[in-house]
Amino acid sequence: MNPAKLSTVAEQHLEKVREHFDRRPKLTNAAKSYRRILAHYYNLMIPSFPTGEFYVEAGETVDLPGKSFDYIVISETTNLAADVQQMFQNLRSVAHADTRLVINCYSSLWRPLIWLATRLGLRSKQPESSWLAPDDVFALLHLSDWELIRTERRIICPIALFGLENLLNRLVAPLVAPLCFCFFSIARPRGKPYSARKTVSVVVPARNESGNIEAAVKRTPEMGQWTELIFAEGNSKDDTWEEIQRVKVAYPNQRIKILQQSGKGKGNAVREGFAVAEGEILMILDADLTMPPEELPKFYEAIAGNRCEFANGSRLVYPMDKQAMRFLNLCANKTFSIFFTWLLGQPVKDTLCGTKVLTKENYQRIVANRSYFGDFDPFGDFDLLFGASKLNLKILDVPIRYKERVYGQTNIQRWKHGWLLFEMMVFAALKLKFV
Repeated sequence: MNPAKLSTVAEQHLEKVREHFDRRPKLTNAAKSYRRILAHYYNLMIPSFPTGEFYVEAGETVDLPGKSFDYIVISETTNLAADVQQMFQNLRSVAHADTRLVINCYSSLWRPLIWLATRLGLRSKQPESSWLAPDDVFALLHLSDWELIRTERRIICPIALFGLENLLNRLVAPLVAPLCFCFFSIARPRGKPYSARKTVSVVVPARNESGNIEAAVKRTPEMGQWTELIFAEGNSKDDTWEEIQRVKVAYPNQRIKILQQSGKGKGNAVREGFAVAEGEILMILDADLTMPPEELPKFYEAIAGNRCEFANGSRLVYPMDKQAMRFLNLCANKTFSIFFTWLLGQPVKDTLCGTKVLTKENYQRIVANRSYFGDFDPFGDFDLLFGASKLNLKILDVPIRYKERVYGQTNIQRWKHGWLLFEMMVFAALKLKFV
């Protein structure tokens, strides 16, 4: 794709920018220390894999026919572009469906201090530039057929300060985000529906859920090209395993796999279920069926339609059955929602809903990057959410109608598990925000 012809005014602006940088202005010590700080946050935001990642810094005149990149980085140059919208549009020519565009800009709040630093010689003189706010970047991305995933404000101390800059940027900056020196925006090409129907694997972790097994088979609809059910039974005290075996024999025309997990906890059951899954889209369905299986096609459409890359169930939108969730549990869920929206930088209304859906390819990428967080989550929900956020996946809530359990009792121990969830939140904050 050839870049669109620029207007005379834009060409004149670009010529001035080129002339400035052709002179190779000397970097000040303050600028060098800022670049080191900036590199630290880019290393956190862009995951590395054994196959390697690609980076390109480009502008309005980008023209790389036949090439595409996993990551496109525009660092500190967006404000220098003569036509930011045109630049974003041209970058689509070197982007594939999974490309991530990462941009960082100065905060206009710091404009007086930047002017002062330039006057004092702490910063080299720059060509005339724009001052884009996060809302401006969002609008320009939208106009250029990019979809914003999240915006993060970082760095409260952009220069070396006898080592104090590390403490200030790590511990203080997340708490005073509106005052930070710069912001990072991460975007993906606007999603287009997949051309072919996808195959689906639904993993059903089951512990003491004998009375719900057959209902799960009967009520789970066929989705995509085909749908398989994977029952992962774990340490039941009733006849859940025997019922799973019976149901598999009773429904020979259904794609059903069964296994007994080797460890404990839902997280282990989900991982072992996903390990044997053959579908291209992976789903989790809690065996208590409080999330009606009939609602799973909504999740399929969200992923197959490429509206998001991680579909998270939300029980906190529609009215729920009176006995479906206790009042204290509801309060805890709403608290978690506020905290996680801040933590992940994307709206997540219900972190504890058991239904989470993503492609097998993205799940494998989460597994490959799991060492960053470690094996810390017995439930599996946070492991997937944090992993998706670390990979810059687009997360989207899918509202469902939460129903009352009709068989058995919940396996959740409110106070014990509540404290464990709090510990995991603190752990995640240290890994995602206070870094």
